[in-house]
Amino acid sequence: MKTSNHISRKDFIRNSALAMAGLTLTSGTLSGASLFFDYTGSLIKNKISLKNVRLETGFMYDEGEVVSTKTDLFSIEIENGKIKTISANQPHNTKAIDAKGYLMLPAFKDMHIHLDKTFYGEKWQAVKKRTGGVKGMIELEQQMLPEMLKNSTFKAEKMIELLQSKGTSFARSHVNIEPTSKLNSLKNLQKALENKKATFGAELVAFPQHGVFYTDSVPYLKEAAQTDIDFIGGVDPYTIDGAIEKTIDFTVQLALDHKKGIDIHLHESGESGLKTVEYLINKVNENPTLKGNTYLSHCFVLGKLDKPKQEEIAEKLADAQIGIVSTIPFGGLIMPIPTLYKHNVTVLTGNDSIVDHWNTFGSGSVLQKANLMAQLYGYSTEFLLSRSLRLATGNILPLDDKGNQQWPRTGNDANLVFVNATCSAEAVSRISKVESLIHQGNIVF
Repeated sequence: MKTSNHISRKDFIRNSALAMAGLTLTSGTLSGASLFFDYTGSLIKNKISLKNVRLETGFMYDEGEVVSTKTDLFSIEIENGKIKTISANQPHNTKAIDAKGYLMLPAFKDMHIHLDKTFYGEKWQAVKKRTGGVKGMIELEQQMLPEMLKNSTFKAEKMIELLQSKGTSFARSHVNIEPTSKLNSLKNLQKALENKKATFGAELVAFPQHGVFYTDSVPYLKEAAQTDIDFIGGVDPYTIDGAIEKTIDFTVQLALDHKKGIDIHLHESGESGLKTVEYLINKVNENPTLKGNTYLSHCFVLGKLDKPKQEEIAEKLADAQIGIVSTIPFGGLIMPIPTLYKHNVTVLTGNDSIVDHWNTFGSGSVLQKANLMAQLYGYSTEFLLSRSLRLATGNILPLDDKGNQQWPRTGNDANLVFVNATCSAEAVSRISKVESLIHQGNIVF
């Protein structure tokens, strides 16, 4: 297996064996190799020593405005998947892996993606002309899925590797649960995640892509809810099922019965979209155990409301602790993300599709999503760019709004990405190159 420092296959296997034995990886052990080598296999939890790690330490001000970000170099010890110590840099420590001054950030999270159905890993295919709206796409999927499922485990693994190369070590994946796939799509994705479990984490949403009742997905959703999935999903209850209340009631009850969260695709941008949002808010308020674990993906209707109504709904979403997972649409539809942030609504993002029959524009990078958000909303200052990073990291930021260092801390999970940037603001603005990724203390690459 080739590495960036041309380690021989024999040496690489020997060094991997040392890591599995629980020994600290060192530059000496790796014959001068640093942390940044290509490796996509599995390592058990181990001890890792790092030096020359760049961390943000505060803001610099000019007349009260943040004009730059202060950083310094540190040494870090990782053990059993956690950050054990953060100390003054020890550049002459020959037993530590050299992080080369790259900026260490929280590993990225893709919180809306479909790992279970993709063309990625196969030959290029553009999207075909759509006919019949969403129901037409359902008919297309019913024809395509049996063939797609034949190698969906392989393709999911390839897509996970793409995400990892972009600094992502965790995803929330929707997985088709409907009469065509039954639970086969779920089982195939679970195999891929099992194969990648040392280097990638995930939570799963049972997703009735073809409707809960439009195609009878109810028995399959009930079966999926008894497995270790994390969320009950849904999609456009009025457009597809023709019944907002009936579909939401079923989804909420299934989530309550099996102690799951909720994550519903909502593309409807008219009156039915607003009614769905308001009905879900009421159901969550009636069942407080769902607060903090309920999400609306896309929720395009928010971009169609006038400003006072946006403020009202954002306040209600915050009170019900319902999050919005936005893929940051552009063109004529601008989502009111600043308003959501103003009211402390949890906002997450994801690539949604990478290459499939719905879309081919997914790059795999949620850092690119943060960049796009910053461009759309004019977040161009050092301070606002640094705040935009939270979209890529699942709302973890190295510095708080006052410039106090809040990440990393000893005891934090060692989910770390190293980028070629001097600070978060630059990383977002330039979509800086990802140099290395560590997941739960395991070196991914």
